[in-house]
Amino acid sequence: GSLWGFEQPVPTLLPWFRIGRYLQQSGSPEPRLLVEKGVSIAFRDQLIKSIIPLLGFREQTSEDGKTYFVKIHAPWEVLATYADVLKIKVPFKVNDIPDNSEIPMNWLSTPFRLPEHIMNPEPDYFTAPFNKSKSDFFLIEDKETFFPPSTRNRIVYYILARCPYFKDECGDRDKKGIKRLLNNGTYTAAFPLHDSRYWTKSKDPNCESERFNLYKYWAKFFCFFKEQPLNLVRKYYGEKIGIYFAWLGFYTEMLFFAAVVGTICFVYGFLTYDDNEWSKEICSEEIGGNIVMCPLCDQKCTYWRLNITCNSSWQSHLFDNVATVFFAIFMGIWVTLFLEFWKRRQARLEYEWDLVDFEEEQQQLQLRPEYETKCTNRKLNRITQEMEPYLPITSKCARICLSGATVLLWISLIIACIIGVIAYRLAVYASFASIMKNNTATNLDVVAPYVTPQLATSVTASCINFVIIMILNLLYERVAIKITDMEIPKTHLEYENKLTVKMFLFQFVNYYSSCFYVAFFKGKFVGYPGNYTYMFGSSKLRNEECEPGGCLIELTTQLVIVMTGKQVWGNIQEALVPWLMNWWGSRKARSHPESLYSRWEQDYDLQGFGQLGLFYEYLEMVIQFGFITLFVASFPLAPLLALINNIIEVRVDAWKLTTQFRRPVAAKAHSIGAWEEILGGMAVLSVVTNAFIVAFTSDMIPRLVYMYAYRTHDELNMKGYINNSLSVFNISHLFKNLQENEIPDVLLLCRYRDYRYPPDDKKRYEHNMQFWHILAAKLAFIIIMEHVVFMVKFFVAWMIPDVPSDVRARVKRERYLVQEYLHNYEVEKLKIQHIFLLYAHIGLDSFCRPKPDM
Repeated sequence: GSLWGFEQPVPTLLPWFRIGRYLQQSGSPEPRLLVEKGVSIAFRDQLIKSIIPLLGFREQTSEDGKTYFVKIHAPWEVLATYADVLKIKVPFKVNDIPDNSEIPMNWLSTPFRLPEHIMNPEPDYFTAPFNKSKSDFFLIEDKETFFPPSTRNRIVYYILARCPYFKDECGDRDKKGIKRLLNNGTYTAAFPLHDSRYWTKSKDPNCESERFNLYKYWAKFFCFFKEQPLNLVRKYYGEKIGIYFAWLGFYTEMLFFAAVVGTICFVYGFLTYDDNEWSKEICSEEIGGNIVMCPLCDQKCTYWRLNITCNSSWQSHLFDNVATVFFAIFMGIWVTLFLEFWKRRQARLEYEWDLVDFEEEQQQLQLRPEYETKCTNRKLNRITQEMEPYLPITSKCARICLSGATVLLWISLIIACIIGVIAYRLAVYASFASIMKNNTATNLDVVAPYVTPQLATSVTASCINFVIIMILNLLYERVAIKITDMEIPKTHLEYENKLTVKMFLFQFVNYYSSCFYVAFFKGKFVGYPGNYTYMFGSSKLRNEECEPGGCLIELTTQLVIVMTGKQVWGNIQEALVPWLMNWWGSRKARSHPESLYSRWEQDYDLQGFGQLGLFYEYLEMVIQFGFITLFVASFPLAPLLALINNIIEVRVDAWKLTTQFRRPVAAKAHSIGAWEEILGGMAVLSVVTNAFIVAFTSDMIPRLVYMYAYRTHDELNMKGYINNSLSVFNISHLFKNLQENEIPDVLLLCRYRDYRYPPDDKKRYEHNMQFWHILAAKLAFIIIMEHVVFMVKFFVAWMIPDVPSDVRARVKRERYLVQEYLHNYEVEKLKIQHIFLLYAHIGLDSFCRPKPDM
């Protein structure tokens, strides 16, 4: 059974202790209620009236006279009745299909396995929807353990959610369900209790102590290399939570392959340092030391020599090399494999967890208490044929428009913050350049060779951007919930879908907008000396330029800071906040003896998991999925960072669910829901973004065009590339007051990053033919890469069926056996009934017929 608590706030925990001892002596793990007397008597009376004699009650009032416990006993009759109503699948025959899926070299996985009794808590059966009138058709060995804890949990909550609390003399018959009582404040909590303490087994020999097993074999961090006991998770928490951890574990496993390939690409960039000709030219005193670059801003920026960007050029080579193109293509295919293999894994879980024919109609038809409360109009429901509340179309449209306007307002606020960060970059770059120039004799000369003004600006701007992201995220989370409540969604499923769209749209813009700016806008609309482009037109803030090494290294910096910061902060917040709140909430009770601190009181001191608990977990992982797919071409180590985070994430989620949260109400789910469509959309978008990053953010295409078309020597290498990639500007055309301590008198030219005609040409400062050749090569690369990757993606998706062949065979076999066995069962019953009637008829006929004369 399940232990349920409904509690009205009281000034102290002391009134609970005596009641706790009373119930603890009963020694029964049956469902119980903690009810506030006087407020919900009608609910309790109606519950007793409508379900007695199926449910038995026992209650005891506390010393304060306001709070008392009600023990609900749900025997076999209740479980069987509602299992029939809910069409819960139960075993009727042992699976007779041989399992031929032997894994080669299976012994290699031995260190990662858990004990057999933890991984496989029940044999493999064919199942069918339970029918109470045919209970002898099913394999019922022990009625007490026939239904798993999650099923018993769900049945009890199903009863409570539909029990009315109106009185017969009152006309309002819409008052029903514990959810509505929770919503109006009659009760503050409703939850099933854990079966034991997580650090020790239950003293009751009949208790399986599944919470203890989950903590020991699953939630401990040192089990990070072990497989997850998904069957036990499903048995204890239900299918919805089990599906989440199955997806998270599968995602982490697939990340291993992406992390390995990404690390190899990074190592390739490290090993090819010596082949990096353009960085050698930048660092060379003969080449980079003699190239004077034009100022990067108008006021405090001075002329600078190219060789000061030596270190950033070498760093950029780690991520901007030939392996980048290969890794971008690989990740496009990896995403497809991940989604397709997950569909197969999900289909297998659907069969193993009896979710093949699961329908969400009950969830879709169940109205939210808030909807029933706020909607005063009534109309006939064609499905249930009952009068139910509804929201007029005019009010609904007005609420949706207001909600959409609020979302657009917040997205505009994000864009404004991004523009503010860009303005910070432009204004502060000159300050960094001036500080580093004027303090060469101080301690800054130690870091000056490694920290350029560009790098300092990029790092500080990324940190500020991360802080803004977290603040906006915290604020918008509350706003999204409020505007979703304002729309008054009809069902819980509709509510979750609306909130999912709002939260994902906002976080997509919030987390990725700065990366999109660096990848696709920075350095693309700069102009040239004498004709620069300025932000806001007439402002003094000149648009940012990329370093001679390219903008890719800055995109990498932005990605690392935002992604790593989010992951570290998220794990600390997930683990630390519930622990601190639980520690503070139970501070008074900890001073009392263990015998007085009952299990239901301990669980009430824990945090509530909430209906949206899994929503935030999925959202966190989907945002991470975007980081490692949308911008992975700029940082091949992103999958490795995600892998390390997810290894920790699995155990943190398991630990907090097992130790820091109340046991959530078990719920069924046959998939990850709308998140699967979101992942598919991001997978398609990732191909486009990575193609554009390689083409426009990376310098791969200009280098290849130079090597194959514009080199001035016979050897196929990159010598002379730096000089070729920098255009020339005649300073005398613009600047009249040169400072002798900055520029030699003989120097009249400065260089800038672009492909334009020189000042002595008739088309001076216009784009030359090499620019158009490079642009054509970039566009051709994007088209070719997208088509190749999409063709491979669709071919792979076509080749890999969504449902494994053995699962299809088992499903067909199960459906066939259900029909055959039920037919044989009915035939046998008819035979027995016919024989009984025949014997009854013969016996009656013999009794009525007179004996013949002898």
